[in-house]
Amino acid sequence: MAKGQRLDKVLSNMGYGTRKEIKSIIKKGSVKVDERVVKDSSMHIDPYENHIEIDGVKLVYKEFIYIMMNKPQGVISATFDARVETVVDLLDPTYQIFEPFPVGRLDKDTEGLLILTNDGKLSHGLLSPKKHVPKTYYAHVEGKVDEKDQRIFKEGVVIDDGYKTLPAELNIIKSDEISEIELTIYEGKFHQVKRMFQSVGKKVIYLKRIAMGDLKLDEDLALGEYKELTEEDLGKLKNR
Repeated sequence: MAKGQRLDKVLSNMGYGTRKEIKSIIKKGSVKVDERVVKDSSMHIDPYENHIEIDGVKLVYKEFIYIMMNKPQGVISATFDARVETVVDLLDPTYQIFEPFPVGRLDKDTEGLLILTNDGKLSHGLLSPKKHVPKTYYAHVEGKVDEKDQRIFKEGVVIDDGYKTLPAELNIIKSDEISEIELTIYEGKFHQVKRMFQSVGKKVIYLKRIAMGDLKLDEDLALGEYKELTEEDLGKLKNR
C-alpha cells in the first residue's frame, strides 16, 4: 500500500460518501486526525499509521473486506432489492459502508457458502470461466442416485439447453428414495446443479454450497451468520 493518500480518498474508499460529501463532512469539523480536527480534505495521511476519527468514532482502515456468509434460504444474492431481503441486508452497517457485493450467486432457495467483498479483482478471478474454480455442493435428491449417474456426471452432462457441462465429481453419500450427495462442479451455469440432475430424471429438493476452491464453509456459522476471512482463508481462494 502506497504511503501518503489524500484524506478524502481514504474516507471514500471506506464508503463514507463521494469526495464532495466527504469534503462537506470535513469542513464541519467532524473529522480528526491524530486527535486534531482537520478542515483540509486534500491533506495526505498514512491510513495505517495516522489515527482517524469521525464524530468521535475511531476508524480502522481497510481497503478491501472479505466475508464468508452461511447464506440462508429466502435471501437473494444481490446488493439491493426493493421487495426481497438481500445478503447485504444481513450485514452490520460497519460492513455495508464498504459496499460489498456477493461473488457469484446462490439461488434464493439455496443455502451455504457465499463470499462477499469489494475486491473486484478477486471476484473476477473466482468467477472467470478460464479459472475453473471448483464449487462443492451437498444436496438431497429425489430418486436413487447411482453409479450410472456418477459416470454420466464424470463425462459431462447435457442439460436442457443443449450445453454439455464440464466433467463433475459426484460422490454418493446415500442412495435411496431421497439420496444424499456431494457434487463438485467447475463452472457456474444458471441453476446448474438442479439442471444436471434434471437431465438424469431426478430432482434436487435441498441444496447447500459447502466449498469454493479450497475454502470450506465454517461449520460454526449458523444460517445468516458471517465472519471476516483470515489471511489463511484468503490464501485458499487466491491460490487457485
